[in-house]
Parts: sequence; structure tokens; C-alpha cells
Amino acid sequence: MRHPVSLLRTRARARALALAVGLALAASTLLPSGSAGAADQYEWAALGDSYTAGIFVGDPRPAFGDASRDGCDRTTNAYPDVVERELAEFPPGKPVRLTDVSCGAATIAHIADDQQTPLSPVRPPADGWPAVDPQTRRAELGDQTDIVTVGIGGNSLSFGEILLKCLEQGSTGKSCREHYTNPPEGEETIQDKLARVQDEYIEMLAKVHQAAPNAKVITVGYPAVLPETGSDCDRLSLTELGPITHADVDWLRESVLKQLNSTIQRVTNFFGDRYTDVYSSSIGHDACRPAGTKWVEGLCGDAADHWPANLPGTLPSCATIGKRATVVHPNAAGHANTAAHVERVIRISLLER
Repeated sequence: MRHPVSLLRTRARARALALAVGLALAASTLLPSGSAGAADQYEWAALGDSYTAGIFVGDPRPAFGDASRDGCDRTTNAYPDVVERELAEFPPGKPVRLTDVSCGAATIAHIADDQQTPLSPVRPPADGWPAVDPQTRRAELGDQTDIVTVGIGGNSLSFGEILLKCLEQGSTGKSCREHYTNPPEGEETIQDKLARVQDEYIEMLAKVHQAAPNAKVITVGYPAVLPETGSDCDRLSLTELGPITHADVDWLRESVLKQLNSTIQRVTNFFGDRYTDVYSSSIGHDACRPAGTKWVEGLCGDAADHWPANLPGTLPSCATIGKRATVVHPNAAGHANTAAHVERVIRISLLER
């Protein structure tokens, strides 16, 4: 049986080749001969958080020893890199130059407004990582930018914190659903969080369009990290979702993750941009599936050797079970699936330019 990542790449290549041929033919009739400079290539900027950066799915990019390492944990098997390689093999009329400034732990505010201090646990400098500029500035968005992909929102919703609260509550027989439906004074309800994320996303996309007025903007949703039935999870397994109750798994799926994706899609449609749905295709490949089927690692999972077995403030060390602290993030197969969808939307968007 072929490896799922290989199958995904084979299917993606077939689709890519068909689109590439069509786009090349269109470009040959529309582009003037002898064009020079930026017109000789498409400019693509990838913005986003750890689900874009890849964090543990490949070799660090920039590589160890490179002076430009910034603590954002971009890796070579993250979906932007996978798409870049496919576009290089089957160019859409012209070469595509990727500028990937995605960064682990990024929030919506880090896209166009705020500096971010990266939190990479991988060989940090003795005095910590220096702050980096907002991603629109780092990517140097401008009139020549053709494509912008944006994968952001989970950290602004504080999905990671919600997940940890569900772990904490589940280990004592309590419900995180109740906590976020009727939170302690001073804390947001889940509805308040989603409303705030919507407002922040609207403002962010407006600023992306302002920075890259001629670009096609593509947003990328989050995959199905949770099963369609909470009882599919083994509450004794840290390679899945650990002690989170089955009822809370169902709540996290329906009231948190799906609602976040719906919010991103709604705002995307408002701006007339393209939303990339990676949730539908990843159903059945969630963190509670066996190795080889899952496209998302559980709380502890398989990761590149440089990635640590424990992260401060999250879980007991995953080293006790011979795993690393993957904290419910896509693996290489998950990024390959996202890459197939993002590549298709990029090619279609370039045809429309």
C-alpha cells in the first residue's frame, strides 16, 4: 500500500499538471513578449501561524546555522514549501516566487499590526528571540504582489488555551464547555471570543488588501483535528487527546473549531476573496486515528528529531512514551492535503488575474 503522503502528492500533481497546462496556454496569449523584471514571475506571500509554518514536519527553514533564523519554526514540509515545489515543477505560465513569513504562535494582530516575539523552543539564542515585524511588512507586500495566502485565527481565539483548559477540566471530571459557556467574571465566553475574532479578521483582511491592492487574497481554514464523534478518542492516550471528555471533544468540534472556520469563511466571502476549505477533506484523519491514518498528531506524537518532548506550560513530558510535544498540529500528511487544496486555489486565482 502506498504511503498516504505519496498518494496525496500524486493526486495533487495530476491536478496541478492539468491546471498548469491551461494556465500556461492562457499566459502565452495574454502576456506580452520580452517582459522583464517582476513581470517575469508571480509573487506569492504566505502569512499565518504554526498551522502554516509547519513547526515540526520537516527541516528548519532557514536552516540551523543560518543567521536569518527568526524563531518562527517554518519547515520544509509545511504546505507553503510543498506548494512552492509543485509550482516550480509545473509553472503556471511563469515562475512563482514564495515569500513565507508565517510564524508559530502568531495571532491575527501579528499579520498587519503588531510585532511578534517568536517562542520557538528549538535552539533559541541565549537572550531569547528578537521581535519580528508584522507579517505584511516582513513579506514586503505591495503593488507587485500577485497572491497572498493567510492561515490565521486559532491563536486569537486561543484554541490552544481552550484545549489545555479542557485537559485540566477533563482530568478532574469537569467540563470545559461549562467553563466557556458560563466563565468566571472577567473571562470571555466562547461566543464573545468568536465575535472578537470576526472583528479582528475583518480589520486584518482590509489591511492586507490595502498593502497588496492588486493581489488575489486566499484564506486557509483549519483541518479536522477532532473526530466527528468524541467517543472515538481513547482518554488514556496522550497520542490522541488525553483526558478530555468525549462530550467536550464534541463541543470543541461543533462550537469552537467549526465556528472558527465559519467565521473565517464568512469574512472571506464578505471581501470577495477565496476561502480554502481543508476541513471537509480531512474528516476521518483526526488526532484520534491510528498512525498512518491521522493527518494531525495528538498531544504527543511523531515529529522531527529537533523538536522537543515537552513544551513549558502544556503537558507532562512526552518523552515518557517516546514521543514529542506535537500539541494537536498537522503532520506531513496533513500539510500535503492542505497543499493540494491551496495549490489548486492559487492556480485558479492566477488564471483570473
